[in-house]
Amino acid sequence: MTRPVLVTGLGARCSTARDVPSFTAALRAGTCGIRTVDGDALDPGSHILAPLDDFDLDTELAALPGVPAVLRRSASRAARRSPQPVRSALLTALEAWLDAGLHTAPVPGDRIALVVGGTNLSSRYVFEQHSVYDRRSAHLAARYALHVQDTDHVATLSQVLGVTGEGCVVGASSASGGAAVVQAARLIECGAADVALAVGALGRLGPLEWQGLATLGALAVPAADGADGWVCRPFDVDRRGFVPGEGAACLVLESAGSARARGVGGLARLTGYAQRLDANSLSDPSVAGEARTMNAALSRAGLEAGALDYVNAHATGTPAGDDAELAALRQVLGESAGRPWLNSTKALVGHCLSAAGVLEAVATVVQLRAGFVHPNPALRRPVDGALRYAGRTAETARLEHAMTTSFGFGGFNTALVLRRC
Repeated sequence: MTRPVLVTGLGARCSTARDVPSFTAALRAGTCGIRTVDGDALDPGSHILAPLDDFDLDTELAALPGVPAVLRRSASRAARRSPQPVRSALLTALEAWLDAGLHTAPVPGDRIALVVGGTNLSSRYVFEQHSVYDRRSAHLAARYALHVQDTDHVATLSQVLGVTGEGCVVGASSASGGAAVVQAARLIECGAADVALAVGALGRLGPLEWQGLATLGALAVPAADGADGWVCRPFDVDRRGFVPGEGAACLVLESAGSARARGVGGLARLTGYAQRLDANSLSDPSVAGEARTMNAALSRAGLEAGALDYVNAHATGTPAGDDAELAALRQVLGESAGRPWLNSTKALVGHCLSAAGVLEAVATVVQLRAGFVHPNPALRRPVDGALRYAGRTAETARLEHAMTTSFGFGGFNTALVLRRC
């Protein structure tokens, strides 16, 4: 018999918020962080992006309420000079750690696991360091060999938080965040850990990645007449591609028994999950694969599709991706297709790539607990009018069961089912 898995802590940073309270307010208000960003000397082009501005770690640590002095000093020593993705992951993990009360009601380090979702996280950092190397190779940072590895996230977070249980990086393209939650849940269910942090890591695109996505035709472009400034339109007839976003997020998952022993209440319960492949190396999505994944997650949760109150869709705003997901949802929901509320957090914060699955899981928990569905502010002409989309302002709703999906290039599919505690 598997052990019930609770969400006991949340952390989030993105283009519209620096923590979960401000993320909640931004979601409710329908705040959009997408804008045009001018390039720099390394990448002179302009890009449509939902950026996470750079920051000083010590300043952000001082602004994060309740950080014990010992943790603040440890974080500063370990990561002050780390690349922005590692600093962002650390701050979101610290926020979730405090939210879960792990600083006041601790768990032995060897009973805590750490799973970071995301690969190729250092491509921008590598590109930036080329200029240093070209000027004088000996001036390359002494820690470059460590920072360039995705495992630097796990190593840094484990050092600061004293995690000595299992740890790893998992990659599943844009479904990496969802895969991290799945792997963290499995570690708890099988008894390998009592607490597991699932971190969605910030992936910053470099010029080569930008060009690759543009060549593939995946990136959003403005309307030809320039009349429509909003270029990210999930579910809309006028959708024109996805807008990359920058963000990081963390879920603290915990066995119900551990939370009870610590006197901690759950924020939500992870009742079901699934991860499936399409056996496809290309970028085209599979209706059958997505439907199979959603059905598997619902089955694990012991939930009929008609009981869902809300779906936080992967929906990136690409024609192929949106059409496939809407068709899969129609298959899964059947006659109840018009019942659950449907929205896409990417319409507000862009597609946060490796972090998307965890950030959108945080958004799902926030809406379950606060009783609202955030807007689809750019949605004017839905592709499929039979579904129940959130409007252009937030909708008040009593939500009990929700599903959030993540899909990635190469046929990676994940789905999570959450229940309000």
